[in-house]
Amino acid sequence: MTSQEDQVINTDEIKKHTMNIHSQLESSWNKLIDQLSDWLDAIVLGLPNFVFAILIFIISLWLSRTVEVWSERALKQFMRQTSLRQLMAKGLAIAVIGLGLLLALGILNLDKVLKSLLAGAGVAGLAVGLALQGTLSNTFSGIFLSIKDIVSIGDWIETNGYVGKVIEIDLLNTKINETDNNVVVIPNKMVLENPMKNYGLTPRVRVTVTCGVAYDSDLKRVKELVLKVVKDIFDVEVGEKVEFHYLAFGGSSIDFHVRFWINATANGEILQAKSDAIMAIKAAFDKEGIEIPFPIRTVYMKNEE
Repeated sequence: MTSQEDQVINTDEIKKHTMNIHSQLESSWNKLIDQLSDWLDAIVLGLPNFVFAILIFIISLWLSRTVEVWSERALKQFMRQTSLRQLMAKGLAIAVIGLGLLLALGILNLDKVLKSLLAGAGVAGLAVGLALQGTLSNTFSGIFLSIKDIVSIGDWIETNGYVGKVIEIDLLNTKINETDNNVVVIPNKMVLENPMKNYGLTPRVRVTVTCGVAYDSDLKRVKELVLKVVKDIFDVEVGEKVEFHYLAFGGSSIDFHVRFWINATANGEILQAKSDAIMAIKAAFDKEGIEIPFPIRTVYMKNEE
């Protein structure tokens, strides 16, 4: 009897355990069905917002391309450098896309995600700003150089000890081509902060040529001759005049200089004008018999006898 009773008890326990498992599975299944039902309800209820959010984002993508094209056209009036125009246009396009993304997340009620993105963007922006201080400084300097009419492609400039023609202004550097065909790369920050001479800002420049004549020369005739030679070579515009001044009694000559105006936007044009003036003055002096003396040194030898 005892064994039979034990078997009955074990069978009852197995049935109870099986029923518990069945009830747990049924409860879990019901919960899963309820959760899926809730999700389905949420999807159905949120479907209009989801569709609207996708539509807003697609519109922002289309609008960003339009903004990029139109902004690049508009920036041509203020910026001559193509690379910087494209950068600013792309920056505006990215800003439009970012605004569309924020609106889409707001429509979907993803406030936590939105706050996380903004916080992450703020921290990342601070870290990048601290790490790239020099780069950002050169970038903003390049943008400033492009907006202001300080220097443009093709200008002849002197800056930071270098002289040459500007061939490129990008986000970080200004490149100039020197007379020996070497290309010098100068950070935009150095170009903006240090003194710079730009021959392209003024179409008319004054050139000075210095010379000297012998002490026995007719100084009045020398002045008349030099002024005539210069005026014959170079055009004198209204309000300008050719200036002639005697400077000093030199060691072997009476020194003078002549100053005149020319059209020039590069250092080479100034050098060419000086060369032309020197050749013309020398030819006129030779024709008139006016001497440009060599330096003379008199040496006295003491005779100790």
